[in-house]
Amino acid sequence: MTHHYKIIRALVLIVPMLFSLNANAQTIDDFSLDNIDNELVSLDEIKGASVTIIDFWATWCKPCTKAMPKLNNIYNEYKDQGLSMIGISCDGPRSISKVGAVANNLNIDYHILKDINCEVMNAYNYQAFPTLIMLNADNEVIYVHEGFSSGDEVEIKEAIEAQLK
Repeated sequence: MTHHYKIIRALVLIVPMLFSLNANAQTIDDFSLDNIDNELVSLDEIKGASVTIIDFWATWCKPCTKAMPKLNNIYNEYKDQGLSMIGISCDGPRSISKVGAVANNLNIDYHILKDINCEVMNAYNYQAFPTLIMLNADNEVIYVHEGFSSGDEVEIKEAIEAQLK
């Protein structure tokens, strides 16, 4: 086989797989969790018109609490354009009582929900803290970002802007 033939053959095999990944986008089903005021709210009640960001975090996770003020800025910049942001704390029984205080100390304006058993995160096989997922209007996952380092907010903003266009 010639080198060019091998490349074309590989593309013929790979390109359909790329399209099938997109066609089988993971969808997040509606769920209900308590917010920091212990009121039960559902995803469908607080999701965005165009884009919903869900950030799985924990009070003991330093990258999580470093990301939250950056995410809050992003939320305030895009909330009037159809963006909703939801922080889901996966703190356990020992630290769940700190969730409200951490959110208040960081001046977080977006929704903060408590998932003491990490059921929502585990249901979709996300493992790392923080994990940020972006949903379109149909609750399909269109972007996933694990971890957080300074500068990651630029990539997150670009993903939001691409979806809002």
